[in-house]
Amino acid sequence: MANSTRKIIHTEHAPAAIGTYSQAVQVGDTVYLSGQIPLIPATMELVEGEISHRIHQVFSNLGAVCIAAGGGLADIVKLNVYLTDLNNFAIVNEVMAEYFQQPYPARAALGVAQLPKGTDIEIDAVMVLINE
Repeated sequence: MANSTRKIIHTEHAPAAIGTYSQAVQVGDTVYLSGQIPLIPATMELVEGEISHRIHQVFSNLGAVCIAAGGGLADIVKLNVYLTDLNNFAIVNEVMAEYFQQPYPARAALGVAQLPKGTDIEIDAVMVLINE
């Protein structure tokens, strides 16, 4: 694959990368979104309080990257949810239902020991842009 087919997606409306990665990379009509944690883009500080607030921030961040790539959350076909406590999975489902309608994207949920900046949730995604 030639580098000319790869497009880097960046927006100021989502947190800046905190490592050696891009917010998203588009190849053809597929966009690979890097994991988002509940950072507030303007301050780069983690959302505090209930986990539901952090989940909302994660979806807000993912949505901003989707928009920058020319799509939206409805164009996501695959989500990977990383939680440091799988007991919070029901809350993920509740919040996710506010952002997605059937047919839902494919999804995996993984329990992990720790996540960047000590947060308890991270979500990455794959989005497909369909020209209609």
